[in-house]
Amino acid sequence: MTLTTPETSHISIIIPTLNEENNLDNLLSSLQAYQNVEIIVADGGSTDKTVDITRNHTVQVVTSPAGRGIQQNEGAKTASGNILVFLHCDTMLPDDFPNMIYTILNQPETAAGAFRLKINAKGRGYRLIEWGVNVRTRLLSLPYGDQVLFMKKNMFNQAGGFPNLPLLEDIMLIRRLKRLGKIKITKASVTTSARRWQQLGMVKTTLINQIILAGYIIGIKPETLAQLYYKTSLQKSRNVTIQRNVKK
Repeated sequence: MTLTTPETSHISIIIPTLNEENNLDNLLSSLQAYQNVEIIVADGGSTDKTVDITRNHTVQVVTSPAGRGIQQNEGAKTASGNILVFLHCDTMLPDDFPNMIYTILNQPETAAGAFRLKINAKGRGYRLIEWGVNVRTRLLSLPYGDQVLFMKKNMFNQAGGFPNLPLLEDIMLIRRLKRLGKIKITKASVTTSARRWQQLGMVKTTLINQIILAGYIIGIKPETLAQLYYKTSLQKSRNVTIQRNVKK
């Protein structure tokens, strides 16, 4: 069997974006120190400076309709690497991540891998969320997209890529991949922003996530779950905007 090594393989990192001007520059700068790494920004129609920021970096840009699954599939089509890494714009990879990825994907019967999760915020509540996420990942082999999913390109294609869904596209892909092999988790963690927990509130965000997952398990359509998820998020966003306007 021929092993995948840094000398014989090439990693393509696919970053879906939609109005990420506040996070993208720092993320791209952190990635460009690595050799044999191709960076693809898959934009879903940003109206801020997201696409402009990419011009300061050696990256490819592809565009598609908005939707994380659609955008990541479009990036995968463009990728020249034989390993695909799907990285959210508010998440930072650990040092030496390429060798961690090679190590996982060289293990027998492995379909895909992901990282443990760390949240970039202080507080016991965030440590509890991290613990819960990492326990779920270990027991169920069910990492989410913010844990940075990675796999060989042929395995991604065999699984059919991300489904065209407004929500849960990462879970659907992982379930497909589990039919093809094992999902392995690295010992190292990626560090993700606390912004979604801060936007809706720590308890509310965690509760919504669990309701969405439970709804999916019992067979509720992802489109229906997406309506619940985004209705809650948009209402919170409107309330925050109103509060800011009142303060002004």
